[in-house]
Amino acid sequence: MPRDKRESHERIVAAAKEEFLTYGFENASMRRIAANAQITVSGLYKHFPGKEEMFAHLVQPMLDEFALLYQQKEKEEYDAIEELGAAAAFLNEDAVYAMAFIYDHFDEFKLLVCRSQGTRYEEYAHTLAEMEEQSSLRYIEALRRRGDHVPDFDRREFHLLVSSNVEAVLQPIRHDFTREAAMHYAETINTFFSKGWKWLCGME
Repeated sequence: MPRDKRESHERIVAAAKEEFLTYGFENASMRRIAANAQITVSGLYKHFPGKEEMFAHLVQPMLDEFALLYQQKEKEEYDAIEELGAAAAFLNEDAVYAMAFIYDHFDEFKLLVCRSQGTRYEEYAHTLAEMEEQSSLRYIEALRRRGDHVPDFDRREFHLLVSSNVEAVLQPIRHDFTREAAMHYAETINTFFSKGWKWLCGME
């Protein structure tokens, strides 16, 4: 990409992020983005076909990175099943692990959780809860295959519990916690939820 075009692209991306963070996707203005990027509206469309593609450019790379890290964390938990203590420790760490990643990519998560209405990402919190539910069910089945006694549970209740756990992790984004406050809160989440999850998995 020629230098002038690259510089224009960088200004557009910065202006788009500020616009979406301020107004949300639905109320964002391509004219304002163009003005703040010091480019014409027609010039804007030479870089992005539309507003949603611009939004996706801001959040999708982070989502791809998060998916890889999520898979890595899931594999570590399964590998730890051979040692019950290690498996329990992984359950305790999840909120802190997730919160650290969120605050390394705070603007992107703010866009996803609070500013994505009208895009294909607007149900992201629900999508994340579904991912966590399926991962947790696979983990529980692995414990059962190992011979651990995991009590039967109501799947509807399980879905609500997982969803509430995920939503708890996302709340600092909605309330603009500082990183320090959010990390302290993540420890609180671990304390609050871990005993229940260990009981559910037959660890206590």
